Amino acid sequence: MRIGLLSDTHHFFDEAIGKHFQECDEIWHAGDFGTIAIADRLSEIAPLVGVYGNIDGQDIRSVYPQDQHFEREGVRIWMTHIGGVPGRYCLPVKKRIETDPPDLFVCGHSHILKVARDPALGRMLYMNPGAAGKQGFQVHRTLIRFSIEKGSVFGVEVIQLA
Repeated sequence: MRIGLLSDTHHFFDEAIGKHFQECDEIWHAGDFGTIAIADRLSEIAPLVGVYGNIDGQDIRSVYPQDQHFEREGVRIWMTHIGGVPGRYCLPVKKRIETDPPDLFVCGHSHILKVARDPALGRMLYMNPGAAGKQGFQVHRTLIRFSIEKGSVFGVEVIQLA
């Protein structure tokens, strides 16, 4: 299963997203869509799984939850917008992530791209795709593309948008 992951679009849809995610089976958005129109555009490319972020209004919050817990190809996933970083998770997720870590923890919010294993939590993989929108302090706008199969995450690619 091929996944396209992005976050923090903040009302901006880069046409290159369609090109990079056209072969994906699903697209995951880790919050701060900005508007439901972004979700609609992404859904035209592939089925969309998302969570709302702190800037999202009721149009997004009425469709997407704060947290998504789901499984794909034997990989347990937890996606939320504000999650922190390995070793410094935010309080709402800290206790649960330490007692029942998923295989893959996905968050956004920081606008800082990071893919890492959390050594304190065994094999849990942490992914923050950075920001795909123009709003914020990020130097580069980024996406992540990867595959999931038979309980493994592999083929992780970082895509830098122009």
